[in-house]
Amino acid sequence: QSFKLFGFLDVKNIPCARESVLYGSLGALVAGLGHFLATSRVKRSCDVAVGSYICTMLGYWFYCRYNLAQQRIRQRMLKEGMKNRILFEGSYLDPEKKQSGSERSDS
Repeated sequence: QSFKLFGFLDVKNIPCARESVLYGSLGALVAGLGHFLATSRVKRSCDVAVGSYICTMLGYWFYCRYNLAQQRIRQRMLKEGMKNRILFEGSYLDPEKKQSGSERSDS
C-alpha cells in the first residue's frame, strides 16, 4: 500500500524517501525533547524540532542518494566487465590468456 506525504510525495516508490522521513522524525523528536528538557521553553523547542527534522531529513537524503549513485556506478562497471569477459573469453584479446614465446614470434 502506498503512503503519500504532503498528498503528492509517494514515499514507497522514491528511493531513500522512507528512511529520510523516519530518521528526520526521530532526529526532531530527540532534539525537540532534549531542548525542552534543557530549557523548558515550548515554542523554542518546537522550532528546534522542526529545524532538526529538516536538517536530518535532508542530510540523510543526500547521504543515501550519494551511496545509491555509487552503487549504480559499481553495478554498471561490473556489468560492462562481465560483458567484456564473455565477449573476449578464448580470443587473442583475452587478458588472462598467456602467450608463449612461439606465439609471439608468429604474430
